[in-house]
Amino acid sequence: MIETSNIALQLDDIQSGVLRPRPTPYAATYVLLRIDDRKAGRELMRRLSSVVASAAHPESPVSETWVSVALTVHGLKALGLPQESLDSFAWEFRQGMTARAKALGDTGESSPENWEQPLGTSDVHVVITAVSPDAQRLESALERARQAYRVLPGVVAIWRQDCAALPTETEPFGFRDGISHPAIEGSGIPGSNPRENPLKPGEFVLGYPDEMSEAPPTPQPEVLGRNGTYVVFRKLYQRVAAFRQYLKANATTPQQEELLAAKMMGRWRSGAPLALCPFHDDPELGADRKRNNDFLFKEEDPLGLRTPPGSHVRRTNPRDASVAGFVRLHRMIRRGTAYGSTLPEGVLEDDGADRGLIFTFVGSHLGRQFEFVQSEWINGGDFLGLGDVTDPVTGLGDGGVFGIPQRPIPKRLQGLPRFVVTRGGEYCFMPGLRALRWLAELDT
Repeated sequence: MIETSNIALQLDDIQSGVLRPRPTPYAATYVLLRIDDRKAGRELMRRLSSVVASAAHPESPVSETWVSVALTVHGLKALGLPQESLDSFAWEFRQGMTARAKALGDTGESSPENWEQPLGTSDVHVVITAVSPDAQRLESALERARQAYRVLPGVVAIWRQDCAALPTETEPFGFRDGISHPAIEGSGIPGSNPRENPLKPGEFVLGYPDEMSEAPPTPQPEVLGRNGTYVVFRKLYQRVAAFRQYLKANATTPQQEELLAAKMMGRWRSGAPLALCPFHDDPELGADRKRNNDFLFKEEDPLGLRTPPGSHVRRTNPRDASVAGFVRLHRMIRRGTAYGSTLPEGVLEDDGADRGLIFTFVGSHLGRQFEFVQSEWINGGDFLGLGDVTDPVTGLGDGGVFGIPQRPIPKRLQGLPRFVVTRGGEYCFMPGLRALRWLAELDT
C-alpha cells in the first residue's frame, strides 16, 4: 500500500533539476564557471534566478526543459558568504570531492591527479546544467543562461560538456538508463516503482522532515538552506571495448554474453529486469515505464537466483532486501547523461574516443546517501554478505570476483577489470530560487 502525505513542498522555490527525472530522449550541457570578481558573482546569481526553472507546474509542456545552477564551496567563498554560514554546510561538501577521493574509491587511474582539468580544483565555482528533450529546445535554454554570464566581467566559463541520448537511448555499455526514480512526498511527481512508498521530502530537499528527523540539519541562515539540496557531479569514462571483451572471454555464445551482461547489471540491455524475466530479454517490458521497475527482491528472489545480490542494480537499490530497515536512509536520486560517440556494434578494440556518463546525484545527505552507497554498496559487499567483492560494472575492478547464484553449482567470475574510470567531479550545493536572490544581495 502506497502511503500518502499532506506535506506541501514549496515547489515554486525549488529548482526543477532537484525533483524531476530527466526527459527521454534528452540533450544536456554542463558549463563550469569561475568567479573572479565578487560583485560580478552576485550579479550572476541575480540574473540566473530569473533563468532557473522551478519545480512548480509539473503538467506544463515546458517542464521537461530546464536550467539549474549549483555552487561549490569555493563558489560560495567567492561570493563572500560569511564563514559562519559556510560552517553550517555538510562537512563532506566543505571538504570537496578531491579530498574525499580515497573514501569514494577514486584511486589509481581515477585519482584526482589524473582528472580532467579543471575538475576538482578551486577554480570551479558554479555548475550550470541545461536539460531538454531535444537539441533545439536545449539551445534555447542555454542561450538564456549564456546571457546571464557571457558579457559579465569577472565571470569566466572554464569548461563545457555536451551530452545527448545515444541513438539506442542507452548508456555507452548498451543498457537502457534513467529507469529508477523515487517518489517524494509532496512533490506531485510519481516514482517509477509503484511498490515503493514515497520518501520523506527531507531526504532530497533541505528544510523538511526526512526519514530520521522532523528537523534535519540545514545550512544557515534558513533563507539560504531551505529548498536547496546537495548535488554530486561526476564525469565517468566507460571502457566499452573492455566490457565487451570480458563478456566474450567468459561466455561461449552471443546469447550467453547477453545473459552474463544482464547478470552483472541486474537488467537486460533493453531495461527489462531479471526479477521479472530471468531467462530471456523482453524489450517490450524494458520500454514500458509502468512495468520495468515494478518489482521487489525479498519475497520474489531472496537467494538471488534471478538477480544476483552482487549485481549493479541490486547493490545500488536493494529495495526490500534484508537491509530494508535502512535502505530508505540511503535512497538516491540518480541521473546520468551520456557523452561521446557510440562504439560501433561488435567492435572489441578501443578506438581512443572519450565516452561515458555525466553522473549526478541529488540528495540532502552527502554522507549517508551518495558516499555510503559508493563506499559500502558499490566498492564493498559486507552489507549483502559478499565480503570485499565490488560492483561488477562500476566498482573498483582490479581483478575482483563476481558470483552468480545458480543451481546446482554457483558460478564465479574471476579477474574483473575496472570498466569505469573517474575523470573528475565536484560536490555542489543547489540553492532554492529565493536563496539565489539572497546570495545576489550579500553585502559582506
